[in-house]
Amino acid sequence: MERKSTIQRKTNETNIELEFNLDGKGNADISTGIGFLDHMLESFTKHGLFDLKLKCEGDLIVDCHHTVEDIGIALGTAIKEAAGDKKGIVRFGSTIIPMDESLALVSLDLSGRPYLIFDYDFAVDRVGYFDTEMVKEFFYAVSYTAGMNIHIKVIDGSNTHHIIEAIFKAFAKSLDYATLKDPRIIDVLSTKGKL
Repeated sequence: MERKSTIQRKTNETNIELEFNLDGKGNADISTGIGFLDHMLESFTKHGLFDLKLKCEGDLIVDCHHTVEDIGIALGTAIKEAAGDKKGIVRFGSTIIPMDESLALVSLDLSGRPYLIFDYDFAVDRVGYFDTEMVKEFFYAVSYTAGMNIHIKVIDGSNTHHIIEAIFKAFAKSLDYATLKDPRIIDVLSTKGKL
């Protein structure tokens, strides 16, 4: 049975429609109004082998903050709903991904507890129409709405596009692994008996 979710989130700042499938094939249909963010989310979808359909209309006349943060909120909510009771999943995922000269590590735990460690300061303020400080805000929103620990460390890199793309790809692979089913795990992988 496929693990899917549908999220609709409308505020005075954004209007988001999102469909997410943890057990997809890497299909993306994404329109956020921010080309670079579309590219990162398409990369996330492809490399995590998820399916993601996303349309966001945001107040980009202000800046990209509300759009990026609210998409993070919606995606985190979708991940949490699609993962369901988390019975039988591996729970943890950790990946190091190269992107040319860049190298990024993302390690995560679908613990039910939100926490973000983001260990990097970008040298430039923008890539296209995307503010680089929003990478941290995006993953903070995902962490808190999905209820997951996310640790992000940039090990090497000089090209900001490559660094951010390595982060999104590493997040995708880590999430894909963490949500895999292991037949040896009968209930949830926790001494508490609940995630």
